Amino acid sequence: MQKWIINFMNQFGYFGVALLIAIENIFPPIPSELILIFGGFMTTYTSMNIWMVSLFATFGSVAGAIILYAIGQLLSIEKMEYIIGKWGYIFGLKKEDVKRAENWFVRRGASAIFFCRFIPIVRSLISVPAGMSRMHKGTFLLYTAIGTAIWNVVLVCLGAFAGAEWERINKYMNVYSYIAFAAMVIIGIIFTVWLLKKRNFNSKSNNQGK
Repeated sequence: MQKWIINFMNQFGYFGVALLIAIENIFPPIPSELILIFGGFMTTYTSMNIWMVSLFATFGSVAGAIILYAIGQLLSIEKMEYIIGKWGYIFGLKKEDVKRAENWFVRRGASAIFFCRFIPIVRSLISVPAGMSRMHKGTFLLYTAIGTAIWNVVLVCLGAFAGAEWERINKYMNVYSYIAFAAMVIIGIIFTVWLLKKRNFNSKSNNQGK
């Protein structure tokens, strides 16, 4: 895949960067780090420049995020409550958890959208709950654009700075991706355990009070 991505970018330039980044947002396994770092390297031997590569990459990121946001709108809270109500027991979830998650996203959604743009895979998937919770589109687009722009500029600049050594930077970013994603999984597990313990504690307290 790496060779195909590089050839595609060499052939289509800025538009190739935008299209690949948009696809990466919808299909996270495609490595955005490779696209952005190699895009930075391309500025060292073509007429492309860092800011235009970053700009087109941000256009692509926002376009992909909008598509996932729209998908999230199709997955209404009511549908999720039905699914959780029917199958959630497998994971220890209840319909009430969906409403709690929605309320949390309404309160913290903007910061979640911004910071999750720096975390592999999660930076794409975070657009779905934003759509489900009917987050204000202007707010969603603003924080998506700011977060992805920062991420894109940093990686494009790294690629330009590394020059012919861009592949070494890409390897380091792959390590970062694994560590960041693993950390998110661990945090998710800890949060789930805490939520379940809290629910059990509240349930016992209510039973004792009767």
